[in-house]
Amino acid sequence: MSGRILIADDDKLVCTTIERILNLYQYDVEAVYSGGEVLEAIDESFDVIILDINMPGINGFQTLEFLNQKQFDIPVLFLTGGGSMDYAIKALSLGAYDFMTKPIDDLDIFHSKIKRALEKRMFVRQQKAYQKDLEKEVREKTTELAEKNKLLEQYSHDLENAFVQIMSSFQTVLEEKDEYTAGHSKRVTEYSLMIGEEIGLNSEELLVLQRAAHIHDIGKLVIERTHICKPGKLSDNEWEAIKKHPEVGANIIEPLKFLRERKIIKNHHERLDGSGYPEGKDWEQLDQLTRIIAVADSYDAMTSRRNYRPNLSKKQAIAELRRCAGTQFDEFVVETFARLIQPGN
Repeated sequence: MSGRILIADDDKLVCTTIERILNLYQYDVEAVYSGGEVLEAIDESFDVIILDINMPGINGFQTLEFLNQKQFDIPVLFLTGGGSMDYAIKALSLGAYDFMTKPIDDLDIFHSKIKRALEKRMFVRQQKAYQKDLEKEVREKTTELAEKNKLLEQYSHDLENAFVQIMSSFQTVLEEKDEYTAGHSKRVTEYSLMIGEEIGLNSEELLVLQRAAHIHDIGKLVIERTHICKPGKLSDNEWEAIKKHPEVGANIIEPLKFLRERKIIKNHHERLDGSGYPEGKDWEQLDQLTRIIAVADSYDAMTSRRNYRPNLSKKQAIAELRRCAGTQFDEFVVETFARLIQPGN
């Protein structure tokens, strides 16, 4: 078994003797004569350190403490002429691999201790190499996973955008079939984003708001068109069918897990006082984005001409929003929108 061994002893004759012995066993040996020289010479290429205790300047124990700080994990064998039990206990408590006394009487035992120390060093090297390879593999797998997650997120984002665009197209086609509702969703989206930007929503909230506004009426796709476009007053059954469109819309987008958008679509006809539909939710159950779309949707409905009534003017519609603020609409959202639509009023 080959190995590189560092000897440190202030007695040059001892160093020379041990070096010759170790050379007989084909070891590569380097000798130094103080603890300070050990710290200057040591690096990862050494496999074993044979260290005297009583040396001038930095003694053997102090040298080992410095070696421990450097974390070389090289087995240290103390070789000393002062072989007391106290010395041995202190050496082992500092992490020394073994403790031997001078002079060396039994070369076989000496060589056996050297071989065991080399085996430990080999094991430590293997463990370090394994740990290094493992860490490298973990880093590579983590990087690979991150890249796959990024691709998956991009795919999911593209899929979401495609879905919203398709739903928006369906809704636009539905609206364009009736001159009275044409462009409704586009305008509701514009009004909603005006409010959202004014009150300082972050980019993620604005994206959710934009998506929800784009497709807030998607549930009307499955409602009888005759109900939606009826010129006169709806019957009770027709009105009940119309009132289902928020819940139907929420169910349509459920497969893609647009959780916040789904909630907004379902709740955009609810009122703060709990008198809205489809579930009669109250003030505490309606989030800010829902309140924004509720105002934008109602304003556009009031200012758009219908086949059963004339449209309101901008001023009249704002007055109606203010009249219903606190019961149907969020007062803060109403006033923010009013300030944007009619500056100075």
